[in-house]
Amino acid sequence: MGTDDFSGVRRLYEIMKRLRAPGGCPWDREQTLRTLKPCLLEETYELLEAMEGEDLALHVEELGDVLLQVVFQCAIREEEGRFTLDDVAGTLAEKLVRRHPHVFGDAQAATSGQVLRNWEAIKQTEKGKPPDRSAIDGVPAALPALLKAQRVQAKASRVGFDWKDASGAVEKIDEELGELKQAIASGSPELVAGEMGDLLFSLVNTCRFLDVDAESALEGTTRKFARRFREVERRIREQGRSLKACTLAELDAVWDDVKRGETAG
Repeated sequence: MGTDDFSGVRRLYEIMKRLRAPGGCPWDREQTLRTLKPCLLEETYELLEAMEGEDLALHVEELGDVLLQVVFQCAIREEEGRFTLDDVAGTLAEKLVRRHPHVFGDAQAATSGQVLRNWEAIKQTEKGKPPDRSAIDGVPAALPALLKAQRVQAKASRVGFDWKDASGAVEKIDEELGELKQAIASGSPELVAGEMGDLLFSLVNTCRFLDVDAESALEGTTRKFARRFREVERRIREQGRSLKACTLAELDAVWDDVKRGETAG
C-alpha cells in the first residue's frame, strides 16, 4: 500500500481535530469520553441493524458513524497527550501479528478451533497480564446477558472446560428444566429465578455448540413475533374489535391464520 491508501482515514482525523480546536464546533468541543458513551452504544446498535440488510450505502454510513466514535476518542486522548489514532492502529497491528503465529510465524493451526486455543494461550503470556488472570477475563461487563453468557462459555471452552459434543449440552437443558419445575413447585421466587437463569445459560451453551448466535436468534424470533402480532392487531381492527374484547382462543385462531399465511408465502 502507498501513503495515499490511508488518506481517507487521515483526512477524517484531521477534520475531527479541527472540529475540536478553538473556533471549531461548540458541540464537538464540549464532548468528553463520558458523554460519548451513549453515542457509541447507539451507533453500534444502528450498525448491527444495518448488517442485517442489503443496503450497502447504509452499511457504509453506519460503519462510518462507528469509526467516528473511534476517531473522536483518539482526538480527545491526543489533546491530553496520552495517545493518537496512529498509536491505536499500530497497537492493533502488532497484536494481530503476535496472535497469528500460524500466519506470520512457524506455528501450525489447521482449524479455527486451534486458532482460538492458540489465541488464548498467547493472551495468557502477554506482557502486563497478571499471572492469576482467569481464562474468562476480558468479557465486557456491559454486554447483553445472552451475548455475555456465550462469550464466557466460549472462553472456558478454549481451555478444555466443555462438553465433548452438543448432546451433553442438550441433556443439560433437560436437567435444568426439571430443576426449574421443582423450583416452581416449591413456590420460592429466589429458587425460580436461579433455576431460570441456569436454564437460559444451558440454552445459550447449546446455541454455541450448534453454531447459532443466541443474541441474533432471539432477536430474530422477537422480530417475527412483533410482525405477526401487528398483523393480528390489524385483522382484529378490520373486524371493528379490540384485542381486549377477544378471547384468547379467538386471538390464537387469528395468530395461527397469520402464521399459516407466512408459511404458505
